[in-house]
Amino acid sequence: MKKSFCLKEKFLLFLCLSLLVLSGCVTNGNPTPKDFLKDGKADIFVLDDIVYSNVENIDWVKELDYTIGEKIAVITKQTNKAKGFENGTSNKLPVGTIIYETDTLIEIAIVDGKEIPYLKMLEG
Repeated sequence: MKKSFCLKEKFLLFLCLSLLVLSGCVTNGNPTPKDFLKDGKADIFVLDDIVYSNVENIDWVKELDYTIGEKIAVITKQTNKAKGFENGTSNKLPVGTIIYETDTLIEIAIVDGKEIPYLKMLEG
């Protein structure tokens, strides 16, 4: 009888450890504006329910050669609050800013003649 109790304990331990490991593999989906707005330096906008983040200070982006394509969005709202942060909302870009696609992974916002690159923030 003691032997079966020991097997049950080992099985429960194995089950608990397995669940712990598996829970670390669960994804919560793509990042949300709330995830970024915790950092006061964030520069984001939302398009098609995906957060785009300013990547102008990333080396590989600085070296990127791209061609600006079609207009894909316009910033319609500006806020620093995650609640109500919806498609067309930015925390830094002014209302009326046009977002353009490129022939690369980045999208471009043009503000006062300056091209600012943004990248989709997707979960792994």
